[in-house]
Amino acid sequence: MSHFLLVEDDPILGAGIKMNLEMEKYQISWAKDLHSAREMQTQNQYDLMLLDLGLPDGDGIHFCRELRGSGTRFPIIMLTAQADEDTVVAGLSAGANDYIRKPFGNRELLARIKTALREPATEGDRIRFGNVLILKEQRRVQIDDKTVDLNRREFDIFTYLVNHGDNIVSRENLLQFLDRDGEILDRTLDSHISHIRAKLKKSEVTSVTIASVYGIGYRLEKR
Repeated sequence: MSHFLLVEDDPILGAGIKMNLEMEKYQISWAKDLHSAREMQTQNQYDLMLLDLGLPDGDGIHFCRELRGSGTRFPIIMLTAQADEDTVVAGLSAGANDYIRKPFGNRELLARIKTALREPATEGDRIRFGNVLILKEQRRVQIDDKTVDLNRREFDIFTYLVNHGDNIVSRENLLQFLDRDGEILDRTLDSHISHIRAKLKKSEVTSVTIASVYGIGYRLEKR
């Protein structure tokens, strides 16, 4: 279950967002000011943040910039009543992934959330997708704050899947990517996938799994 941090001081709007998203089976933590948001953000892991820009104790844009400066990579969707382009550009420049102008409908909010969750966040040698963090230069995979030891080929396969978010990856495209070194892996691809799954299970990873899509290929799924 994805866990979101909602930062919104309007009690009616906040309660409505929280109720609607919980009906969609998301877990919602609600902060009504920046002080509470900072405390909650350091105490929990979140998959996404819904951030109001006008808060009683500070500016949401500054908080977004603060989060990005500290290395936080989960998607941030701004909620703003200000329609001017400069505000939107400032928020996106601070590191937000998307914005929604108030008032907005529940269907629009859900669509934007699902889009944000599908897109892995990349910065430098890091790729983050939900609770998955890949350090490319160190060739290290961390999930749920646990290090999963993968060999060279397993790391390449898993990184390729993460780069595609929750989109389906065909066997043909995956094999073409892996065959760049002239190695034919068609007969061993399933074995590599099986080994990765076993290592995820051994590391007690619960937030992500590799699903087989019959007749097509594979997809990374967040639980």
